[in-house]
Amino acid sequence: MTTHERPTTLLAELTHRCPLHCPYCSNPLDLLRAESEIGTEDWKRVFTQARELGVLQLGLSGGEPMVRKDLEELAAHARGLGLYTTLVTSGLGLTRKRAEALRAAGLEHVQISVQDADPVVAERIAGVSSVKQKQAAVALVKELGFAFSINVVLHRANLDRIGEIIDLAADYGADRLELANTQYYGWGLKNRASLMPTRTQVLEAKEIAQERMQRYKGRMQITFVLPDYFEELPKACYGGWGRYYIVVAPDGRALPCHGAYAIPSLELPNVREQSIGWIWHESPAFQAFRGDAWMREPCRSCPRKAVDFGGCRCQALALTGDATNTDPVCALSPHRHLIDRAVREQADEYVYRDYAEPQRA
Repeated sequence: MTTHERPTTLLAELTHRCPLHCPYCSNPLDLLRAESEIGTEDWKRVFTQARELGVLQLGLSGGEPMVRKDLEELAAHARGLGLYTTLVTSGLGLTRKRAEALRAAGLEHVQISVQDADPVVAERIAGVSSVKQKQAAVALVKELGFAFSINVVLHRANLDRIGEIIDLAADYGADRLELANTQYYGWGLKNRASLMPTRTQVLEAKEIAQERMQRYKGRMQITFVLPDYFEELPKACYGGWGRYYIVVAPDGRALPCHGAYAIPSLELPNVREQSIGWIWHESPAFQAFRGDAWMREPCRSCPRKAVDFGGCRCQALALTGDATNTDPVCALSPHRHLIDRAVREQADEYVYRDYAEPQRA
């Protein structure tokens, strides 16, 4: 790594606790309990060290970050450091009292998740009654003048209504809409056959998204990227391993990407024991897939290795059993058939996370 490469973004997963049961949840299968979460002072220290390292953007995420009673204090600390901070929330728990307190603390940006434009389907996907609470949260966010984004995870159950979803975001007054196709690891992989859209759905959705981008140009920024499984070339996951992002889990473990929990060869460092600077520059976990020395063919001799960095390590692990393999999305991968087979699989029922089951302490 050259000396000028510094992280720009810290994603602080404050908790795994969440009122929703989304079948595409990207958190690990074994959730962390509240008693394992690091405390307020630990998080403040992490934010301070991250800012000293060069981080500019902070995401306060989860689970549902609203369950943390110290959220306002953390937001105020981040503001004092000059971090541009986004609250990534389901909207559930965002009462007027808390919204006003967060605004007073200096929080600048709120991103609310929406599951569908159809309320019945939205609540089936979320696994809980949530639409009215989300609508109330949106109204508060607009009234109090936060920068406002909406995130929608796309899959077979809602992709046919992408036009209505975009129109709903515009009606809500969103500044930005992120149409994020499901990533198939964690709980999403468990439900892949129920979430996987058809190729026809994907292509039609792309056309509709492009039309709406023109319709709402200058009013609402819309991002839509084709899902990995329907591409021929992989994407640079998180912009490349250990290049821009640091993720810190509720228990203090630091990861180069959101899904790296699953890679058994990684010994994840913990902010309770190491500084963010050491983690970024020195830890074996953050060094593991930097550069190209780890790459196998066809990646090692591919001219795109400096563009996509071999694709997603977590996807390679989930589908091939080895994180050092070429991302199977790549048409040159010897495992591409696994992607093509998955696209053909279909199922009708979701498997929902049971929060009553024992979770990781």
